[in-house]
Amino acid sequence: MEYGNKRVDGVKIAYVGGGSRGWAWNLMSDLISNKDMNGEVALYDIDFEAAQHNEIIGNKYNEVEGALSHWDYKAYKTIGEALTGANFVVISILPGTFKEMESDVHTPEKYGIYQSVGDTVGPGGIIRALRTIPMFEEIAHAIEKYCPNAWVINYTNPMTICTRALYKAFPKIKAFGCCHEVFGTQRLLAKMIEEMHGIENVNRRDIKVEVMGLNHFTWITKATYNGIDVFEDYKEFAKKYAETGYLKGKDENWMNNTFDCSNRVKFDLFNRFGYIAAAGDRHLAEDCEGKWYLESPEKVKEWGFGLTPVSWRFKDLERRLEKSRKLRSGEEALKIRKSGEEGVDQIRAILGLETLVTNVNLPNIGQISNLPMGAVVETNAAFTSNGVMPICAGPLPSSIYPLIARVCGQQELVVEAAFERDLEKAFVAFSNDQLVTINTKDARALFNEMIDNTKEYLKMYNI
Repeated sequence: MEYGNKRVDGVKIAYVGGGSRGWAWNLMSDLISNKDMNGEVALYDIDFEAAQHNEIIGNKYNEVEGALSHWDYKAYKTIGEALTGANFVVISILPGTFKEMESDVHTPEKYGIYQSVGDTVGPGGIIRALRTIPMFEEIAHAIEKYCPNAWVINYTNPMTICTRALYKAFPKIKAFGCCHEVFGTQRLLAKMIEEMHGIENVNRRDIKVEVMGLNHFTWITKATYNGIDVFEDYKEFAKKYAETGYLKGKDENWMNNTFDCSNRVKFDLFNRFGYIAAAGDRHLAEDCEGKWYLESPEKVKEWGFGLTPVSWRFKDLERRLEKSRKLRSGEEALKIRKSGEEGVDQIRAILGLETLVTNVNLPNIGQISNLPMGAVVETNAAFTSNGVMPICAGPLPSSIYPLIARVCGQQELVVEAAFERDLEKAFVAFSNDQLVTINTKDARALFNEMIDNTKEYLKMYNI
């Protein structure tokens, strides 16, 4: 395989978490939609049968009408076999099971703490991180042993912490974290341009943005569309829909979609701080003081977003397992649909097949000058032949610096605690989290209960 050619044959992508019933199918469809590269996708998952199922589905994609390339899928029993010779590594794992996630999300409710996602910050995000970081240490060491020069794309949450763990375990790793939350905000801005300027079919990629912050707490500090200053329009837009939310294009049952929102949190943050918060309201709410948007289920509803119950995830898993069966058997036909993710575009850019500028999570080498060096931050980066270089975004504006710096410091402390296997240090982060709005005694009781609920995955902490 050579970089910089117009077509690249023999690419090997190792997929850690290759039994996925979602991300993996997106990757399959996106890969087959491009004609300028082909190769092998090596599937590794602790659930080997799930990886075998995706081997069948992946190979079926080669026969789908409209397939533009050929990819051989193979499930491997060991991570070493999957990683050996890999040019790229994709990581998309569930750290634990939905049983542990149920505790992450719902145990704090006993103390009046509500989480809309529970996988990045808050008590749920911290406990999830404690069991995830040791897994990422192992993955990083395996990459160092079997494919040290591979490019590593992480999709697992908590994104910032996982990517930070990869670099802490293997400092020379070439890894970055990908998240689509900014894309959703670009789509909102595209709708705004259509409404305010009478322009049809604005593509979110034509909204050029400068972004900075942390994953799920990323902010747009500048945005333009064909010479139009998007901020000037957004000032009017955010005030217009501050109370009602932006509901155009949504049917009357839109709140039944657990991932949907009215964007009221985005508008409120802009009206308060002057910059565009670039994530879904469910994530943004968790990065802010607990009483602002998540004080109660009633307050959440008023703000026009939802709490995602883990019961929904259990039901969704059943649906996806059934879909996997139907896809394998041929009962349901495979279709090529571009996912909207940019992972394959990033791979193509690194191979020299195109150039790309997009937002990713990378260690801070100065791209955000007033956050700690080495902390993983989210900014734009330039993808070129065999290179990914973060673009300097400058210092965080003073109005939003305190919000972001607090979360950054908390995440750094959690990583430090996990690598030292120090649960007391983890509790310091836990009790100081912006969602933990209870006294220290109750915070300790909650922490202990949540640790006990996930102790099967915390044996390395000697509990």
